[in-house]
Amino acid sequence: METLPATRGERQATNKVMRYCLRCCYPENAQPTIIFDEEGVCSGCRLLESRPTINWEERGRWLKDLLKEYKAKARAANNPYDCIIPVSGGKDSTYQVYLMKKVYGMNPLLATYNHLFNTKVGLRNLENMVKQFSCDLIRFSSNPDSVRKIARYMLEKVGDVTWHYHAGIMTFPIQMAVKYKIPLMIWGEEGFSELTGMFNQDDMVEFTKKKRQEHDMRGFEPEDLINDAECPLDRKDLAPFFYPSDEEIEQLGLRGIYLSNYLSWNGKQHAEKMIKEYDFETARDRDRTFNIYDKVDDIHANGVHDYLKYLKFGYGRATDDASTEIRHARMTREEGIDMVVKHDPARPRDLDLLLEFVGITETQFEGLVEHLRDGRIWEKNPKTGKWRTKDNIGNHRNDPGVDKHRLPIKEKGHFIVNSKNKLADPHILEGGGYNYL
Repeated sequence: METLPATRGERQATNKVMRYCLRCCYPENAQPTIIFDEEGVCSGCRLLESRPTINWEERGRWLKDLLKEYKAKARAANNPYDCIIPVSGGKDSTYQVYLMKKVYGMNPLLATYNHLFNTKVGLRNLENMVKQFSCDLIRFSSNPDSVRKIARYMLEKVGDVTWHYHAGIMTFPIQMAVKYKIPLMIWGEEGFSELTGMFNQDDMVEFTKKKRQEHDMRGFEPEDLINDAECPLDRKDLAPFFYPSDEEIEQLGLRGIYLSNYLSWNGKQHAEKMIKEYDFETARDRDRTFNIYDKVDDIHANGVHDYLKYLKFGYGRATDDASTEIRHARMTREEGIDMVVKHDPARPRDLDLLLEFVGITETQFEGLVEHLRDGRIWEKNPKTGKWRTKDNIGNHRNDPGVDKHRLPIKEKGHFIVNSKNKLADPHILEGGGYNYL
């Protein structure tokens, strides 16, 4: 079998050195930590498998009671907003706003962080969300010079050019919750549980500063960066990323809940409801995945950001999306592997845009992340000096136990295209640059 093409076109090794889930497509080095049980099935698959045992009707009542409590608190405090929702131009935040406004009768304040790497699709979805659900929106826009400095620094530090985006959406809404005295924050799915099963359904995990710092902030708070003599960033660059003090959080009684703890979460079904009923806009096609619903608001989320994950750990967004489809019984493992083989190694078209923005070459780009390559999956050819993977999911189609853990297909997954973009991919923008505002 021919293996995945390596970076810069080099053939890869065919040794079976990596363990892959026997049900989905995840490797054992998936991030954050994934656990394989004694049968060779990963913790993310087991989480989805457990969902039919959950009493969702009871949890739905918990959610209704919780929202009723915070609606009464807002009314008693003469606060026009009874919850705050961090939003982007994506499918999940659109669905969250729909639930709060149309299903539960809440009056949320929407808060968004403008990371500058906007697609026109994402901006249209954000505007459409405000119009469709008649919500107030507050937005912070970082300046291009600060974003450039942060992207370059974090690329070298942790291999992430979108650190500021995650830091912003996980911090600015909390700043606004404190400012406007809104003690309830609504998140959609708990993403790490959905992907790798980091938490189970009984944990009822909620948003915390620690969880944000360890995973979304890559372990860094802005105070850490300012105190680093080698860091070129200053307080102005990092303004939207300073978390409110413990005293402010405690005084407000801020609580951040994940709706996926209370409702059986199915992102694809939710997206299609938003497409059909509220004109949510999708992508047309993509370089690095087949999923045209997710991450449509950020040029680099499905491009360079995900490519960096591949360069570090040897897998990417297609692995995430294929595994989700397999777990929901909409795709066979073999079909998923085909998608991974096709998309995970692909060089994204938006890479050139990022390189120009931060002022480096592609060789420099790859050199900056070289120290972050996972030696369990990557090796450097001593003769050519180029990197290649030691193994890939394509070598594991017929591993012992695959048939035992196969799920019967319930429905064939397909994706509805609803795009007003003139070009095939909204991440390659009309005009060739970023939409800053």
